[in-house]
Amino acid sequence: MQTRNRLFDDAARIAGGAVGTLAGAKREIEALVRQQLERVLTSLDLVTRDEFEAVKEMAAKARSEQEALAERLQALETKLAKKKPSSPRTRQMPREKKSGDV
Repeated sequence: MQTRNRLFDDAARIAGGAVGTLAGAKREIEALVRQQLERVLTSLDLVTRDEFEAVKEMAAKARSEQEALAERLQALETKLAKKKPSSPRTRQMPREKKSGDV
């Protein structure tokens, strides 16, 4: 009796080849899926991370400038309100001159 059966050796060799073939097919499928995904993402016209960060910084700067201007406007409005008299004066209209007035 042999310790190794030739039938088992052949089956192991076939199984090993099948595993290798499946691993290769897996790599090929992954590469094809990656290419297809890159093609789809490119067609979507998405922004890069650098572009996004630059726009984010610009928006933050614009927001802080807007808040500073709003505070400045509020201070000016408060200052203007303090200058106005408490009771509004009515402006008198100039009288019409009559032919006898000098």
